[in-house]
Amino acid sequence: MIIQAIRKINPNAIVSVSGTDIDTCTIQWLEGTAEISKADIKAKINETQYQRDRVYPSITEQLDLLYHDMLADKGDKTGEWFKAVKKVKDDNPKE
Repeated sequence: MIIQAIRKINPNAIVSVSGTDIDTCTIQWLEGTAEISKADIKAKINETQYQRDRVYPSITEQLDLLYHDMLADKGDKTGEWFKAVKKVKDDNPKE
């Protein structure tokens, strides 16, 4: 996961990582790759985890929910679409 986070920040990074915990691992930057701070790498790991945890209903399902909400005059916070999206956000808050 550490190398993936580094590559999300710098796709051309050439790096060697010893260990799996960002706080205790050793990172060796190779072939002139600019060093990225562990704090920045950790932030990218957390962002990636957050994005992976937030799984919304498919676009097709969301459009269907919106359609039915509009038919029922519930294009507001009382609608099923809003409730479905709010549940995902509540269950996986940003840190």
